[in-house]
Amino acid sequence: MAANNNRSDHDSDENNNNNTRLYNPYQNFEVPTKSQYLYKLPTSPEYLFTEESLKQRRSWGENLTFYTGTAYLGGSVSGATVGIFTGVKNFESGDTTKLKINRILNSSGHTGRTWGNRIGIIGLMYAGIESGVVAAMDRDDVWTSVVAGLGTGAVFRAARGVRSAAVAGALGGLAAGAVVAGKQVVKRYVPI
Repeated sequence: MAANNNRSDHDSDENNNNNTRLYNPYQNFEVPTKSQYLYKLPTSPEYLFTEESLKQRRSWGENLTFYTGTAYLGGSVSGATVGIFTGVKNFESGDTTKLKINRILNSSGHTGRTWGNRIGIIGLMYAGIESGVVAAMDRDDVWTSVVAGLGTGAVFRAARGVRSAAVAGALGGLAAGAVVAGKQVVKRYVPI
């Protein structure tokens, strides 16, 4: 009977405030407690300042890990796929099945590592530049992504000369702008 009373109190409190949940620290010890001794814990993150709650953004460390990891994973998978086709092209007449499988594995492993490292470094540079631009400008919009893309392309190809860095920077800025614009279009028109 006590459990039924607690349940009805919990339901009425839940209807009053959807941003909190009741917490009973003694629930596993079978100690009879009244619902007035339960704690109301928030269900969403709490912030010390209101400015922090308005920013819906990852921290620079999370950004760095996310962009680098997804870029490395995507590059490795793409490189391994290209490596499979390269390994199949390099088959010679008279190769045994074991030798064919070995060619495919060696080629896909080598190409996957190479592509993963290159694209992972691009993700690392993009995350670092984007976090720096957001920290310097104190805003996060489409233009910060475009500037980060420009900087990433320019830095990635800087060793090949000024002209190559300028072209790569322009392509990086266009690619970053296209990705951000595509994300906005998907958010607006694709019901998820």
